[in-house]
Amino acid sequence: MTKVDAPPAYEEALHSPKYGNFPEQPQYGFAAPPPPAYSPSPGVCPGQPGRWGQASAYPQAGMREGPGFPPSGMPTIIPTLSGGVPPSNPDMDDFLSSQWEHTSVRHAFIRKVYLILAAQLSVTISIVAVFTFVEPVRVFVIRNPAIYWTSFAVYFVVYCVLVCCKEPRRRFPWNLLLLSIFTLAMSFLTGTIASYYDTKAVFIAIGITAVVCVAVTIFCFQTKVDFTSCGGLLCILAVLLMIIGMVTTIVLCFQYVPWLHMLYAALGAIVYTLFLAYNTQLLIGNRELAISPEEYVYGALSLYIDIVQMFLFILQICGAATD
Repeated sequence: MTKVDAPPAYEEALHSPKYGNFPEQPQYGFAAPPPPAYSPSPGVCPGQPGRWGQASAYPQAGMREGPGFPPSGMPTIIPTLSGGVPPSNPDMDDFLSSQWEHTSVRHAFIRKVYLILAAQLSVTISIVAVFTFVEPVRVFVIRNPAIYWTSFAVYFVVYCVLVCCKEPRRRFPWNLLLLSIFTLAMSFLTGTIASYYDTKAVFIAIGITAVVCVAVTIFCFQTKVDFTSCGGLLCILAVLLMIIGMVTTIVLCFQYVPWLHMLYAALGAIVYTLFLAYNTQLLIGNRELAISPEEYVYGALSLYIDIVQMFLFILQICGAATD
């Protein structure tokens, strides 16, 4: 028997198997793919012998068909990490847009509150300056204490109305009108009290109040301490301040403890400083409690009362120190 070293040709091996006819293999749901056609491989010219002395018989790219392969003529898709994920998430876009809208509304609300507060403080400082520097006005106010009690009554009534009716009106700004009346009454009340003190004490009290207000505002915007969660403590301090005020009024009438009013004034300045921090963080809105952006009149009213009351307590301390 002779042995042929060279491999047989493709058609000869396909149509005339060397070892006879084998039984047909079972097909599992699909027909066997037809044999690929001859095509020259890259770098091999047609008619030139390949590795085995034959033309290259490798199929072209994209011509392979069968299970696990895409049909011929279709591009091959390579999976990536972003496959199946949409380029943008609508829920995330809505969340970010709502957060941005909420932040812009809150910033506009804060600007509106501080503009109203600046107008109120300007009116108050102007009236206090008139009551302090104009001597005929100062003498007239001291000789007529009815001005003080009238301004106090108007201040108390308008404050109760503003607290009970916080929602702004769209057609006519009733709240702004009431706030203007309240500011004038509070300014006359403050000017009347300031007229009993020396000019030097008034200047010192205004300077200290301005420094404390700026420091507290910056601290509230920067700190992570939540003053809005200390409402119970502030209520206790307010009740304590009211009780000490009543006791001080009774004791000073009989002149038992002359220095008790200094203690009361120091406690009042501390309590209203804490209230200023509390109301400032209510405006910011990123703490446990916050006020609605529509209640800008109530926000400005709260800050204005805190600042004016702090000024009055500091004025008592400065007046006693200068005397």
